[in-house]
Amino acid sequence: MTGTKTTGGTNGKKKMMFFSGRAHPELAQEVALQLGVDVVPTKAFDFANGEIYVRYEESARGADCFVIQSHTAPINQWIMEQLIMIDALKRASAKSITVIVPFYGYARQDKKHRGREPISARLVADLMATAGADRILTVDLHTDQIQGFFDGPVDHLFALPLLADYVGAKVDKGKLTVVSPDAGRVRVADRWCDRLGAPLAIVHKRRDKDVANQVTVHEVVGEVKGRVCVLVDDMIDTGGTIVAAADALFAHGAEDVIVTATHGVLSGPAADRLKNSRVSEFVFTNTLPTPGELSADLDKIKVLSIAPTIASAVREVFEDGSVTSLFDEQ
Repeated sequence: MTGTKTTGGTNGKKKMMFFSGRAHPELAQEVALQLGVDVVPTKAFDFANGEIYVRYEESARGADCFVIQSHTAPINQWIMEQLIMIDALKRASAKSITVIVPFYGYARQDKKHRGREPISARLVADLMATAGADRILTVDLHTDQIQGFFDGPVDHLFALPLLADYVGAKVDKGKLTVVSPDAGRVRVADRWCDRLGAPLAIVHKRRDKDVANQVTVHEVVGEVKGRVCVLVDDMIDTGGTIVAAADALFAHGAEDVIVTATHGVLSGPAADRLKNSRVSEFVFTNTLPTPGELSADLDKIKVLSIAPTIASAVREVFEDGSVTSLFDEQ
């Protein structure tokens, strides 16, 4: 394999080049393997004062370039590195630049809840556009409206088929109830219900607006007694919300609880909360690397690879196909 892939005849030849930042190289390697290319060799390092340097070791002139970087911790460093990588490709005369962001940083800051707050998700999109991105490819945005923040094509991929099919093969569907951990996830949970043929329940909660990550669970709407409940969310950060929701389900008679989320952010006290919870299994995708303190608990943590989904989308973009067709069955 080489760092590039070409298609078309002699006159209309297209060249794909695949690049990765340093945030999550394991996922990049998986995607590259699915595409049948290597990650283009890149020299990247930090200066003593924290500034980032990037230089590609192959020419990108005239190539359709794909730059993958997941915004994991330290999130600001990896966002900045991706912006620098985009700028380097623009100045290297790349034909097109597609930015692959498996986990989009600042996605939760997508609107103003109160006065004098930023809309940081929009700022990240503006920064990528200014750096030179022509297209963004991402997975399970916190809210769909973020797609409108970028003035260009946005390919929004979904982990639902991957996660739902795993749960469906593992649990007796006759005993399964899909649970939304809050009102904002009801639409996604409803799609899970359609795919698995399961009923829906909702955990009603209220968040303390003055205390970050502080949640009070109030009640469960729907029948969960004696059922195997699958809590579905887009991300788990500190784990407080989802563990409290699981406790509420057990308090209402749930037989078992499985938690699924596309993005396992797993910050701060998340490791202890997940280990000590009554939840039988946490299922994530590898849009983010699993923290070392949790990777040993493989009996409770299941990580599914999103690489085939990303690779299929990249292939469709490169070949001028339809990314939407990958999810038409939903």
